This record gives sequence, structure tokens and C-alpha cells, in this order.
Amino acid sequence: MQSVDRAVTILEILARRGETGVTELAVELGVHKSTAFRLAAALEMRGLVEQPGERGKYRLGLGLVRLAGAATVRMDLSQQSRPVCERLAVQVAETINVAILDGGEAVNIDQVFGPSALTTHNWVGQRTPLHATSSGKVLLAYLSEEALKARLAAPLERYTPRTVTDPGALLAQLKEAVTDGFACCIEELEPGLNAVAAPVFASNGQVVAAISASGPSFRLTEHRIPEVSAAVRSAADEVSARLGHLRPQ
Repeated sequence: MQSVDRAVTILEILARRGETGVTELAVELGVHKSTAFRLAAALEMRGLVEQPGERGKYRLGLGLVRLAGAATVRMDLSQQSRPVCERLAVQVAETINVAILDGGEAVNIDQVFGPSALTTHNWVGQRTPLHATSSGKVLLAYLSEEALKARLAAPLERYTPRTVTDPGALLAQLKEAVTDGFACCIEELEPGLNAVAAPVFASNGQVVAAISASGPSFRLTEHRIPEVSAAVRSAADEVSARLGHLRPQ
């Protein structure tokens, strides 16, 4: 913990001073010069600090821009998706969730209940399996071939009799999701729960989230999938546009 604290302090010092040498860093940290050098070198390996010349001085690196950009996208996503999801919840009368990829799972970061919601189960902050949820399938579908192969290397857990556990069958569904612009789950995570999800794109064309509509299978029936999927796709496209994504003509 002490090393982490000192590394963060180096970033704060550089943010305040602009450029600083190892000797100055050591003095401010209250450590030996060799310790300050090792900490700065570790940060440099990660691109969080850099040496602009051969003067032995450090400054903040471009790696921080990458991290800040990811945080900005997440904050923008929550702000831009909320009003769209509120309208969508009324339109389809189902519960709407916004999920992002985090490690090997989908994490729900926002939720809006539709007027017909039977329960008020809060999914915000909860992690759900990628292969057994509509949002998870969307997030999987747009991964690189290498990343997707790595995630499908482990056995796929079965949650209900309808959970897709065969990698080949799941890959076929993921290809359809890209072609159709949405993915669906029919009682694959919980019996009696169906869902449809569509991708949200950032300005750089990368999928940063999925918007889903979920509801009980007696109401969100398979016959309603085309209707609901069209509404979810439209909402996801609107959020994508709000994030600066331009759809190809």
C-alpha cells in the first residue's frame, strides 16, 4: 500500500509541477533517490509518466490520457443514456438496463423500471455472465477474434436448461447479433426472464456498452422480440449518436 501511495503522490507532484527530476521527487516523498527512481521507472513502463529528453526529468505520460478517456466515456454514457432509457422504458413497458464489460462479466451501471415492472429488483452494480445475458452477448459479439477466443476457452456455466453452453452455438448467435444489431436471451439466466439488447458505440467506433430491455417471459414473449428489439436498437443508436458516433451511410 505504501508503494501505491507513493506512486500516486508522484503523479500528483508531476501534475502540480509539470516536470520534476528524481532528486526532487525523492525529497518530496521523503525517500531515498533509488526508491523514487524505481517508482518513476514503474510508472514509465506503464506510460503514466515519461521523460521528454535526456535531462532526467519526468512529466505525466499519455497513458493517463487513455485512462481519463475511459472514465470520461463512462460518465458521458451515464449522462447521455438516462433520458433515452427513461423513454424506452415507457415505450416497451419493460425494465431497461445499461451494461458495460468489466473483466469477464457484464456490469449494470444504470436501470430504469418500466410501468409494467412486477418487481423492483435492482441490477445496478451486479455482475452477470456474458454468455447467458443479452447484454453480455452484445459485448462479446464485438470483441476481437483473439479476445473472444480467450473468453470462450473456459467452460460455459449452465444457469437454466436453455443456457447456451456450446461454444460453437454461442459463436453462431454472436455473429447473428452483429448482423441483426441485437442479441436476445430466452430464459437463459433465469427461468421466466427474457431480454433483448443492442450495442452502444463511442465516437471511435468501439462498443462501450449495451442497452437491454428485460421482462417476464409471459409478457416479453418471443413474438414480441422483433418489436422490442427495434425499439432497443433505436435507443442504443440514439445514445451512440449522443456519444459522437456517426453511423456508416
